[in-house]
Amino acid sequence: MTPVELSRTVLHAVRRAVDEGELAVAVLPERVVVAPPGPGGCGDYATNVALQLARPAGQPAPAVAELLRTRLLRTDGISDVVVTGPGFLNISLDGGADARLARLVRDILRAGPRYGHSDTLAGQTVELHAAHDARAVVLMDAVARVLRSQGARPRLTCAGPPEDAWVRILGVPSDIPSDIPAGTGTGTGTDAPLRPVPAPADPTPLGRDAARWALLHPAPHDRPHIGDSRSEQHLAQRETNPLFRVRYAHARTRALLRNAADLGFTPEPGSLTPEGDGPLTPEGDGPLTPEPGSLTPEGDGPLTPEGDGPLTPEGDGAVTAGGDAQGLIQLLADHPRVLAATAAHRAPDRLARHLVAVADALAPLLPSVLPLGDEKPSAAHRARLALAEAAGTVLAGGLSLLGIDAPEHL
Repeated sequence: MTPVELSRTVLHAVRRAVDEGELAVAVLPERVVVAPPGPGGCGDYATNVALQLARPAGQPAPAVAELLRTRLLRTDGISDVVVTGPGFLNISLDGGADARLARLVRDILRAGPRYGHSDTLAGQTVELHAAHDARAVVLMDAVARVLRSQGARPRLTCAGPPEDAWVRILGVPSDIPSDIPAGTGTGTGTDAPLRPVPAPADPTPLGRDAARWALLHPAPHDRPHIGDSRSEQHLAQRETNPLFRVRYAHARTRALLRNAADLGFTPEPGSLTPEGDGPLTPEGDGPLTPEPGSLTPEGDGPLTPEGDGPLTPEGDGAVTAGGDAQGLIQLLADHPRVLAATAAHRAPDRLARHLVAVADALAPLLPSVLPLGDEKPSAAHRARLALAEAAGTVLAGGLSLLGIDAPEHL
């Protein structure tokens, strides 16, 4: 059970308790946050949903927690639930860390580039309108792609017909209706018009992939680096270029699969260490605290800064016996939530930053995937290869949603 699936399971228990009259809550949360247990906690994950519901339910938080605990214990995939502190629910999942990792990797490989896609927005028509500007139209196209991945039906309009170069080079649809005169500043649907900070120069000389990344990677309110002294960094094949790091990491995973096939072994999810005792649980960095607030995640999880971090086996060290792939595993498990947040906030930059984080977290794993010298391929090598393939799959799927190619050779 992934963190996203566990969040849905807890939310389902809350809704059942309300439907059956055990909890009197007028407004149900849309999502429930689960996170690694804080000090004094136990199990695999913890949630403070009982503390959040206590006041509107008119019951003490420990009582709400105990009510939900009883329901969760009857759920497949959950082995134990313990109430600690003022009302935290500490949840233990069936199977150990290696079993959970294997399930996650299998889920990703089974879904392929569609991992993280859902029908959450099925049946919803979302109307998007863009200013007549290259960045606005590219942003709208990327938002529409992510919305479709979540089941929505986006309808696109623009304040003017897309320029021919935007269609040919930037890959935006050629059939976007222009039913609103340019400069009116109003849209036809429920969404406000998309008006990101315009690019300071024509992005088309960069080509499709580099131009789209240059327009989408910065937040819409940030000025893209196009036409200035840093414009050429989007084409540079070096570590300081985040797009290069993402595409290089993907290409490395494909090369490893080819090399492994030459050595006669294939990926198989399992333990990354020979003894299976590595700390490989998909946990985050911070403890869960009982601070009041929204039950929905506002950010995109543990996203590392873009920075200039090298995509080399230096830094955190390769994943060898006793190594730790915790950060990468958490990012892969978090991918469905990142897609949902990207769709909800109409912010492809969230997905772009997530892909950079996945690529940087993947880098330390790569040197340990293939056996060295006279070493024979082991179960750990097959498991590392499967994890690398899963990460490459997430990178390819994410780039596709941004309208960017993920080459197998780079």
